[in-house]
Amino acid sequence: MIPVIDFAVPTRYAALPPPTRDRFAPPRVAPSAHGERVRTEDGRELVLRPIEAADVATMQRCFTRLSPEDIRRRFLHAMSELPTPMAQRLCRIDPACETAYVLMDKTERPAEMRGVGRIYVDEAGDRAEFSVLVEQDWSHRGLGGLLMQRLVDDCHRRGLYELWGYVLLENRPMLRLCDEIGFTRHIMLDEPGTALLTLKL
Repeated sequence: MIPVIDFAVPTRYAALPPPTRDRFAPPRVAPSAHGERVRTEDGRELVLRPIEAADVATMQRCFTRLSPEDIRRRFLHAMSELPTPMAQRLCRIDPACETAYVLMDKTERPAEMRGVGRIYVDEAGDRAEFSVLVEQDWSHRGLGGLLMQRLVDDCHRRGLYELWGYVLLENRPMLRLCDEIGFTRHIMLDEPGTALLTLKL
C-alpha cells in the first residue's frame, strides 16, 4: 500500500526579499547631509552620509584598522599608511565628478568611519569607476551592498551609462555582490588576478 503524504497548505507565507535587481533599481533618495540611520542584524547602528572635508583624521584612523589584505583589495597594491595629502584628496571631493558616502559609528568618541564607497565620473564617457571598502569587523552584514546601492542610485541620478571597477579575483565577497547586482566580469589578461567589472545602467 502506497502511503499518503499530506501536504498541508500554509495559511501564511513568509515574505520573500525583493529580487536583487529591484533592490538596486532607481529611484531612491540620496542620504542627506545629516545622513540616514542604518541598523545591522546584530543591532549595531551606523549613520550613512556624504563624506566631508573634515573626515581626514577619521579616514586615517580607519586605515590603521585595515588588514594588509583589505588595503590591497581596495587600493590594488600594498600601503603601510594613508598620507595626509592623499586622505585630504579622498575627503575633499569635487561633487561635479565624484560622489562618496561613509558609514559612521557614532557610538565611539570621536565617531569612527567603518566603511566608504565612492565613484569617479568620466563625463566624456558617461561612465563612473566605483570603489567600496568596509572594515573587517563590520563585513558580512550587507553594508558593502548598501554602499554599492547608493552609488548605483547616484549613477542613475547623473544619467550615466555604465559603472565599472577593478576587483582582485581573491576578493570573493565583492565579486559575489557584483554578480548579484548584474555586473559583467571581464578577466584582465594583462593584469593577472584582476577582473574588470562593468554594469550597464
